[in-house]
Amino acid sequence: MTDLNQPTTEKTSYSRFFYINPVGELSVVSSIHDAMRAVKAGGYMWLDYCDPTKEELQPLITELNFHPLSIEDSLNADQLPKLDLFSSYSFMIFNVFESTAEELLAHELDLAIGNDFVVSITRHDSQGRPLLQGIERLVEREAQKVKNGPSFMLHQLVDIVVDRKFQAIDRIETKLDDDEDAILSGAPDFDLSRLMDSRRDLMTIRKSVFYEREVISKLIRQDSPFVAEKSLVFFRDVYDHLSRYYEIAETARDQVTSLMEIHLSLISNRMAATSNRTNAIMRRLTIISSIFMPLTLISGVGGMSEFTMMVGQENWQKGYLILTILMVIVAVINLILLRRMERNLPGDE
Repeated sequence: MTDLNQPTTEKTSYSRFFYINPVGELSVVSSIHDAMRAVKAGGYMWLDYCDPTKEELQPLITELNFHPLSIEDSLNADQLPKLDLFSSYSFMIFNVFESTAEELLAHELDLAIGNDFVVSITRHDSQGRPLLQGIERLVEREAQKVKNGPSFMLHQLVDIVVDRKFQAIDRIETKLDDDEDAILSGAPDFDLSRLMDSRRDLMTIRKSVFYEREVISKLIRQDSPFVAEKSLVFFRDVYDHLSRYYEIAETARDQVTSLMEIHLSLISNRMAATSNRTNAIMRRLTIISSIFMPLTLISGVGGMSEFTMMVGQENWQKGYLILTILMVIVAVINLILLRRMERNLPGDE
């Protein structure tokens, strides 16, 4: 049996067989046949698989009368959460979330419950670690509950998986709070793709939680005859958790939409402010050009030799003084007229 406490990057499959006696003690047995023999004395068995092959799951068909479709669903890791009811067992699919640096991954968890057994089929995460690594220790802590039967063991597995969903949701909420602070602070280098990533992750959560809530709802309605009535109160608690997570995901998705609108609005405002500054600069340049255009004409004429001939060679000093005064008067008149025209333009401050 593989040592699950050692980190590994290789996705090696394993099968573990546990016998749970009437007092809730968990013990490891070597095979499914040994587990079935132990159950005859009371208690029930828990068969735990991780990335199994079709051959490893074949005893479920021959010994526990599993339908081949359930085996096919267990080998296909892209199924949506659902509940299938069969005469000798009930088969259901849940999702286990894994938060990576890039995205939120939803892995498949297959569960089956019968009169005297519980089957769990999981996968490895992106780091090659079993998704339910160490879960047997959590089950051992709840010996007083799991001793009551397979449906209590099923609840224990489902409850652990559902509680872990909150970690993924809380991570997204924290990320959105950071994004909100960055957007409202006007960070010019904010990456809009962060919001799109959060939106995609929330869609993954929403879809998963929606279907899982339907599965738990069917269990509460006792659609499965293998779920004891005494355990329904625990499944109602799981249903409440899933409903709350669904509402949180919806609220967070609305927050993403609002943050995108705020971000785009701030970008639009910055672009408008830049455009206004550009218009103001061009207006000032236009005013300067308008003032100097007549002055250029006057200075061009006055600077010619014909002007000296007009005022006389001996009067050039007085002539240029008069020309300078004329240019100042024209410039002042142009400035006053342009200022008056600017005040009459719409939208000016």
